Amino acid sequence: IADKPEILADFHAEMAEGPAMYMVDSNRGITNLHVPSDVIIDASMPAVIRAGGKGWGPDGKEGDTKCVIPDNCYAPVYDETIKYFKETGALDPTTSGAVANVGLMAQKAEEYGSHPTTFEMKTNGKVRYIAANGDVLFEQAVEAGDIWRSSSARKAPIIDWVKLGIERQALTGSQAIFWLDANRAHDAQLITYVNDILAAEGVADKFQILAPREATRLTLETIRKGEDSIAITGNVLRDYLTDLFPILELGTSAKMLSIVKLMQGGGLFETGAGGSAPKHVQQLVEENHLRWDSLGEFCALGESFAFLANSKGNKKAGVLAKAVDAATQGILDNNKSPERKVGQPDNRDSHFYFAMYWAQALATQSEDAELAAHFAPIAEQLAANEDKIIAEIAAVQGKPADLGGYYHADRAKVAAVMRPSATLNAIIG
Repeated sequence: IADKPEILADFHAEMAEGPAMYMVDSNRGITNLHVPSDVIIDASMPAVIRAGGKGWGPDGKEGDTKCVIPDNCYAPVYDETIKYFKETGALDPTTSGAVANVGLMAQKAEEYGSHPTTFEMKTNGKVRYIAANGDVLFEQAVEAGDIWRSSSARKAPIIDWVKLGIERQALTGSQAIFWLDANRAHDAQLITYVNDILAAEGVADKFQILAPREATRLTLETIRKGEDSIAITGNVLRDYLTDLFPILELGTSAKMLSIVKLMQGGGLFETGAGGSAPKHVQQLVEENHLRWDSLGEFCALGESFAFLANSKGNKKAGVLAKAVDAATQGILDNNKSPERKVGQPDNRDSHFYFAMYWAQALATQSEDAELAAHFAPIAEQLAANEDKIIAEIAAVQGKPADLGGYYHADRAKVAAVMRPSATLNAIIG
């Protein structure tokens, strides 16, 4: 509508007369109407709840916020969370328990964002799922212009998902809940598989099956007592909950580790965050400050080494894993996480400290003399040059950074931006 000033004027007039909009960037006047994906439910709702129902307004200040979620399957999760905290107050992260998630994902189970399963209806009619033998599994009436998205799950991933939940509960002894609503057709089908498998394994008494609202309440009550809970969920709730609980506790999901077990025995290890990355890249390009927190990635690195050690009997990988855990703890103990503004420590500072703490942990461990001997001089050099390295990193902040592109950035230019300390580069290679 940029070429239609009269339409744009109508929008501005309506917004001026209505309630203030929730802002993505108050300084630039950007609301979620500019790009809808700038305000995503999984990251935005927990942040608003944690802030006491407040969000950023056009004046750059926090204000009471009303959220509208056009969904009756999972919106109760947030509604119940708000009700719970109104009754009890905020969580204490020093004493609260944690929520692990086992998500149904394999073989594109319940995939909700892929173009191959999303269709725009050309005419009025019905969409049918038809089995190979001609049976109509279900049908949905649609109208021309409707957006219809398929969501399905195969038998093998469902069975694997339930067994992963059983494995996790046996390993931890934690409360375990299948977040499934018997009144929702898709969930009702899953519940039949869950009940059969739990009964066959003789562990039905160790699990509960609750609708999302009830599961939310019980989980919050559990972690407030300092106990852990396992959320065994479908794909969408996996996405929502791996942001909800970390943000409620810590204010970010970047500090969360996400582990995805693969059906053939492998594993994916990653951070639990990503929705805030575009704003972080924008700040990096504009003023060469990257506030992205890599703690989740550090955790993922440690778990990757531990997985390699356990699955392949690689003892050196086990030593590396323990040292990663020590380095990650060092970041937390010494408050070396990135901060928000230019002139403050950023992602590159935290990576330096992670490297130094990791090298120190390897140099002082006694399980592998070869690794200790290799990393001892590196640890010494990093510690001796700490002030110089931090000064070199700080010197580049405050002016634009050239990445050579956005989706297809230039590798050499990115390396120059992310590795600004010649001293550090000379030590680690």
